[in-house]
Parts: sequence; structure tokens; C-alpha cells
Amino acid sequence: MAEAHQGVAFTFAVTEDEGLHFSVSLEAFKAVLKSGVRSWRKTFARIINQILNGVYPSHPIRGLVIISILTALRQYKKIDLSFGAVDQIKIHIPRSLVSSEDKAELIATILLASAGWMTAVIGRRYALQALFSYHGWMYEERGTSSTKSKIWTLLVKFLMGSNPNLYSYQSSLPYLPVPSIDDTISRYLRTVRPLLDDETFKRFEREAEDFRTAVGKRLQRYLMLKYLISSNYVSDWWEEYVYLRGRSPIMVNSNFYALDCVFRPSNCLQASRAANCVLSALMHRRNLENESIKPQMVQNTVPLCGRQYERQFNTTRIPGEVGDKIVHYKDSKHIAVYSKGKWYKLNTYYHSKLLTAKELEIQIQKILDDKSEAVEGEKYLAALTAADRIPWAQARNKHFSKGVNKTSLAAIEKAAFCLILDDDEYEISRVRDFKLFFF
Repeated sequence: MAEAHQGVAFTFAVTEDEGLHFSVSLEAFKAVLKSGVRSWRKTFARIINQILNGVYPSHPIRGLVIISILTALRQYKKIDLSFGAVDQIKIHIPRSLVSSEDKAELIATILLASAGWMTAVIGRRYALQALFSYHGWMYEERGTSSTKSKIWTLLVKFLMGSNPNLYSYQSSLPYLPVPSIDDTISRYLRTVRPLLDDETFKRFEREAEDFRTAVGKRLQRYLMLKYLISSNYVSDWWEEYVYLRGRSPIMVNSNFYALDCVFRPSNCLQASRAANCVLSALMHRRNLENESIKPQMVQNTVPLCGRQYERQFNTTRIPGEVGDKIVHYKDSKHIAVYSKGKWYKLNTYYHSKLLTAKELEIQIQKILDDKSEAVEGEKYLAALTAADRIPWAQARNKHFSKGVNKTSLAAIEKAAFCLILDDDEYEISRVRDFKLFFF
């Protein structure tokens, strides 16, 4: 596997004649410094987005304006909109912290105005959550809308904020409701009824009734407790027990992939098309990190949960004998490229700056022109992920736990994503759709 050169910013050597010799590589030091700046910039952007999402559907600037207006009315116009609440708060401010009554009144006014604004934000958020719980519009005939749905749409539009980020509506989405135990048992029996004969179904009914009156009530209380302390009471269980503990191959069951334009490619140069795909994907990742992508909306009214976007890049699934584990990296500056049975580590940043499409094309073309042979076993490395999870976990622990194998596999798993450069050409036509089966 092709490895990238690494720069060392500081080196030193101890000799008998000259003692300690210390040298600094200015170029490497600049690279380290720029990498740190990029990391801090991303951290700062995350903090800003957390603040913006925390007060949405309002905005911090709007809050500052409201607080300033209320404070100015109290301080300069002597207009008290708090009905005496400012005076009550002022009494409880320790005089050791303020030197005058005017400063105490100013602090009390700011505190009350801030609390009022945050209360309005939270109330608006809960109102949206209640409105998003309405599902009547789903069952109406397309092109028509009842009066109730029209009023609901107007209220939602009125309470929704403007220019939302990707995760702005997350705290306004309704929680997944917990069905009652009676409803759960009724649905279960209705589901299995077509599969059972009368005698077996009667036995299932008795067992369901025993479950309802015995352990079912206690389990329902545990479920309600989890509902109260989590944002989604089923998502982590589904991920662990249904998704990560599935032992079948994930290549055809769970993996997703993307292609460039199939029917109308931008050009016939493979390296150029691949470079455009890589650059587009990395720019999309940057937009996800900045949360500048608008949330997906149903009927341009109801937002969908966007948490799955968080693990679209820099994420890998580590196999285990009992269950797998999802590992997400905060950042990745390279992609893994597979071409002609060989794996390459392609750095996509230089001095913390994203490479251009032309620069990426040059690097990809060098990969395509590489005539070296793959090392033993490298060509079939990807086949391990096509096997059942237990054999893959055992092979990983045995053959990829140390040395160059561990380093090479880590470079693949820590990549932003994988790029596959096919050496076979596939003919796809809109007319002859059956050829898609061979793609």
C-alpha cells in the first residue's frame, strides 16, 4: 500500500564533539501550525453552530436587540414592563457585587429580559414540537387540504424561523411515542394471525394475555423511563441489536455508494471524473461540518431528523465476533483509493488547504499509471468485508493487529471515504435497461 511522506518539524542529535544539536524544519513547522489553525477553526465553528441551534427558531442577535430595547426602556424612559419583577430581583442581588443601586437595577433588568427571551424561545420550540406531531395531512388526498391542515400549515410557517442550519430543528422534533402495551399486543396478534391456524393462534392469545398481566407491565414502566431520559428510546437499541449485531455480510446489505453521472458523463477521462467526484464529496463534507446545508423538509413544512448526516464521512464499522462497533473520526485529511488490486492513501489537503480538482486529477492519474504489482493478499483485502462478520472479525484480530497490516488497514478505515477506480468499462443505456443488472 502506498504510504504518504511525513514531515518532522523538530529534530535533535547528541554528539560527543558538539553536544546537543537542535534544528527546526520551517516548512514542516508551518504545516503543523496550519493544521492546528484548521482544527481550532472547526472547533470554533461547532461552538457557534451549537449556540445558533440552541436558541433557534430565534437568533442571538435578535435576542440582544430585544434585551437592549427592554433595558433601554427601563433605564432611560423609566417604563417598567415587568410589573415590579425587576425591583424584586434587584433586592436579591448582593450589594458586595455592585457599587450602586443603578447598577443593580441594570443587572436585574438584563437578567429578567434574558430570562423572558429564553422562555419565549423555549415556548416557541415546544409549540413547534406539538405542531409537528400532527399527521392528519399525510392521509389527505393529494392536491386537496382540509381546513384543519390549512390552519396547521399557517401556524407552522408562522412559528418556524428563517435560514435554518442542518440541525436547527432537532430540538423541535417530536419524540417517538411509546405505544401502550395493549396496542402492542393487539398489533402483534393481528400480524401473526394470517400465519397460524386457529389452535395455535389461541395459544398465542393466552401467552400474550399472560405477558400483559405479568412481566409486560414492568417492562412497559422501564420503557417509559427510557423514553423520559432519551431523545429516542429505540434508536440505540435498534443500532446495536438489529444493525451492529447482524452477522450477515454488509457489502450487499448495508453499504451505500455513489457514482458520477452515468448516462451523461462530464468527459471520458477517468482521472478527471474521479477528481470531480472526490472534490464534490469533500465540499459536501465541509458543508455538513459547517451545518450550512438546509434540513430536508416534507411538503416544505415538516423537517426530518438529520442526525444520520454526522456519520456520512470519516466513519467505519469495526467487525466483532458478538457485535460490530461504529467508529467516527472528527476529521480525515485523506481518502483511500483502490485501483488494479492496489490500495493508495491519497492526501486531499496541502497545508490545511483542500486540493483543487486539477491537483486531485494529477494524483489520481499517477495512481492509474502505476505499473507496480500488488503485494500478496492486497488485491483481495476488500473481499474480507464481503464475508460473514464473525470470520472477518477473527481474520482482523489475527492478521491485522500489528505491523504494516495494522497500519495499512488503519489508513483505509480512517479515510474520509473510499474511491474505487474500475479498470473495466460498463456499457449502460437508457434503452437497454437490462444491462443495469450487470453493473
